Amino acid sequence: MGIEERLSETEQQELASKGVDIDLSLNILKDYNSGIVGRNPDIIPVDVPLIDGERVIDISHSESFPVADEELTAFRSAYPEASEYLTPSSEGTLSRENLKKTGLLLMPRFSYGFLNGGSATSYGDIRKNRGFHSELYGFYEDEFLKQSEKVKGEPKGVTPAFLQPGGEEGPSYMELKLRSLLLQIKAYSELTGKKPSANMPFFQMTSVANNTRVQEALKEYRNSPWLKDLANSLDLDPWTGETSVQPLVTAYTHSSEGEEKKIHRPFIALPGGHGQCFRVLKDVWVKLYDRGIRFISLGNIDNLGYTPDPLELALLALKGRPAGFDESFKTQVDTKGGILVIDDKGKLNCADLGVGISVKDAEALEKSGKKVLFNCGSGLFNLQWLLSNIDSIIRDLPLRFSDQNKDAGLYSQAEQVTWEVISMIDDPLIFAVDKYKRFLAAKILLENMMTSGYRLSDPDFVDKFGDKNLLDSAGRLHRGLQEILKNRYGLIFENNRWIPAESEGK
Repeated sequence: MGIEERLSETEQQELASKGVDIDLSLNILKDYNSGIVGRNPDIIPVDVPLIDGERVIDISHSESFPVADEELTAFRSAYPEASEYLTPSSEGTLSRENLKKTGLLLMPRFSYGFLNGGSATSYGDIRKNRGFHSELYGFYEDEFLKQSEKVKGEPKGVTPAFLQPGGEEGPSYMELKLRSLLLQIKAYSELTGKKPSANMPFFQMTSVANNTRVQEALKEYRNSPWLKDLANSLDLDPWTGETSVQPLVTAYTHSSEGEEKKIHRPFIALPGGHGQCFRVLKDVWVKLYDRGIRFISLGNIDNLGYTPDPLELALLALKGRPAGFDESFKTQVDTKGGILVIDDKGKLNCADLGVGISVKDAEALEKSGKKVLFNCGSGLFNLQWLLSNIDSIIRDLPLRFSDQNKDAGLYSQAEQVTWEVISMIDDPLIFAVDKYKRFLAAKILLENMMTSGYRLSDPDFVDKFGDKNLLDSAGRLHRGLQEILKNRYGLIFENNRWIPAESEGK
C-alpha cells in the first residue's frame, strides 16, 4: 500500500499558504508508492525520424511546398475566407509567401498561448549555473549575481528577455510575446484592410505562486514602451487575455533516501510540470472554440523564438493534421528538454532528457551519426481535435519523477511533460526549423547572458576559454537573437540599444 503520509494541521496551513494543492500532492504520493503512477519506463528509442517532406517538413529552407488537390478542396470548403492566395504553380506547389499570406488570413481563427507558470528559481540558481560551466560562471559572476538577485522569486515571464549590449535590461519575455502577436495582427490588418478584433486572442497558464505578479505586470504594460505605441496604432488592448491558474504540488524525497517517497521537508512548492496545461486550460479552450477559434498554439514563455507563425498555421490547416511541432537539430547547449525519436511502438515520441530517456541513450543516438531533432517546446493544434481528445490526454499523459540537486537541496519533482502528447497523436506534423530562429530558450541565466551577446567581444572571453565550441555556440545564439529581434519583434538597433521600430528618432 505504500507510505501513508500524515500532515499536521500546522503543516497543512503552511502548505496551503504556499499555494499547494494538498489533496493532489498526497494523491500523487500515494499513487507513486502504490506503483500506479510515476513508474513509467524510459522511452525506448529505436530510431530517429528523417526529413521526408511528408511527416517531417523542412520549413527553414524551403521556398515552396507541394500541395495535393484534395487538400486544396478541403481547405477551401472549411476556410473560404482564407483561400485567396491558394493558386498552386504548374509543379503543384505553393510559394512560401502565399502560404504566409494564407496563414495571416486565418488569424481570426487563431489564439496564441504561452505557459507562464514558471518561476526564475532554477534560472538564477547559482549551483545550476556554475554546474553548466564553472569558468563561464566565474567570467560573468559579478553581473550574474546582480541579475540573479533581481529575478529571485519573480515569475520568469516578467524577467528581462535579454540584456542590452551595455548590460541594461531589455523588455521582459511577456512583453515580447505580446509584441509579437500585435505585429501579426498588424500584418493581418494591412493585408486585408480590416480592423482587427477588439482584444488580442492570447491565453496563458500561470501558477498560484505567480499569477498575482503576472496580472500586476500586465497592468503595468499599459505604459510599456515596447507595447503602448504599437497597440494604440491598432486600437487594441494588449493586456487582456484568458488565464488559467495551475496549482502547485510539493517536492518529494530524493531517490537516494529510499525506494518509497515521502513529502520533502522543509516543504518546497513546485508546479507539477507544464503537462498539466491540458487539464488546467481545458475550460479556456472550450471558451475559445465557442468564440470561433479553430487553431491554438502553445509554447514556453521563455522561448524567444516562439512567436505566431502564419506559415506553420497555413501548412497545418492545408494538411488537415491534428497538430504540428517545432523541432531543430540538437546542439551543445541543448541540455534540458526533449528529443524526437521513433519508439519501440513505432510512434513518434518526445523523450525528455534524463526523465523520459537516459542521457546515455540520447548520446548513443548522436554518436551513431544520426541527426537528432531537439524539441523546441512549441506546438500548434487543431482545436476541434484537441477538445475531442482532451480527456484521454489528461488521463494518460505520463507523470514522471526527476531528482534535483539545487540550492534548496536534494529533492524529487513530479512532472507531466507537455510534449509527450506527441506519442498520443496518430499523424502529427513535424516542422524542422532553424534552432537559432525558432528556439532561443535560456533555461539558465548564463545562457541568457550569452544569447544577449553580453561581453562576447571582450578579449578575455576569447582568451579565457579554450572551449571553441562554447564561443561558437554563443556567437550563433547571439546572431539568432539579433535576427529575431529585428524580423519577428520589430526592433531596431540605435545608439547601441535595441528599441521598438515605432520609437525610431524619438
